[in-house]
Amino acid sequence: MSDSLRDLFFGTRRQLVETVAPRRTFADVVLPPATLEAIRHALALIRKQDLIFEQWGLAERHGGGLGLAFHFAGPPGTGKTIAAEAIATTLGRKLLVVRYAELESRWAGQTAKHVAAVFREAVESGAVLFFDEADAIAARRFTNLSQGYERDSNATVAVLLSELERFPGVVIFATNLATNIDPAFERRIRHHIRFEMPGPVERERIWRAQLHATKTPLAPDVNFQELAERFPRSGGDIKNAVLKAAQIATLEPGPDAGKRIAQQHFVQGMEGVVTAEDVMSQSLFEGRPGAAGLAETAAQARDRLLLGIAVTALVVALIALGMAIARQ
Repeated sequence: MSDSLRDLFFGTRRQLVETVAPRRTFADVVLPPATLEAIRHALALIRKQDLIFEQWGLAERHGGGLGLAFHFAGPPGTGKTIAAEAIATTLGRKLLVVRYAELESRWAGQTAKHVAAVFREAVESGAVLFFDEADAIAARRFTNLSQGYERDSNATVAVLLSELERFPGVVIFATNLATNIDPAFERRIRHHIRFEMPGPVERERIWRAQLHATKTPLAPDVNFQELAERFPRSGGDIKNAVLKAAQIATLEPGPDAGKRIAQQHFVQGMEGVVTAEDVMSQSLFEGRPGAAGLAETAAQARDRLLLGIAVTALVVALIALGMAIARQ
């Protein structure tokens, strides 16, 4: 039975969040100084929550919004996830990672129930709640409601805002583009922190941080400063390039004991990352004759698929109704 059907008939059973026992600290985080300072300032305020709301009595005047919400906004691979883990480590709490693919349900109203469920789990466990790629779950609400999915999306955002208003803990929303989220989150999130692409100094530190200080064998010609200046890429890209470089180095001839990761391997690794990005950015119909006709055919196929899904859902609902009537 699929997750969606299981949710419909028996309620939520699937794992909605990934529980992470954090290991990374701020010693592992390489960020521009302004970003790192903004995070440290927000962390300092967490430690003053009792002073602000209990000793100074503001909890009696402000019934909701006693928790602390962060918004990490920036391009992919700029350190948002590792920063969230470092915050959880600093606070001595677990990290609950929420991804939209796990929350989403094809059944009306079910996604909103999943949102409420993850907030309940965070309250019960005392963990830091981290919404990865929150652009999807906290997207701007539709103004003209003509489709059912638009109403369901708006309802999900409304539930998310309501849960956030009451949540007493720490929640972090990570987005790739801040303008994608609904404006109502601006008031409920107290700390909006921008994650910039790393500069040359940060990039050099990121290259070095990907390697083991004593176990990783490096050739004498490795120059991380040169790599940092040559490739203005994100930390995520550098991580992937290092892994590719290690794989390339293992394929060199000779016994494994004598193999080293050389400068050329790091260059080839990063060039592989850049090439993969170029491939992924290509359009399916780019440069092909009759692209308009192919696109129209694809749209028709999509419409037929959606119609088939709708019919299937209707049949399942009728079967469920029949079973319920038969039990009476």
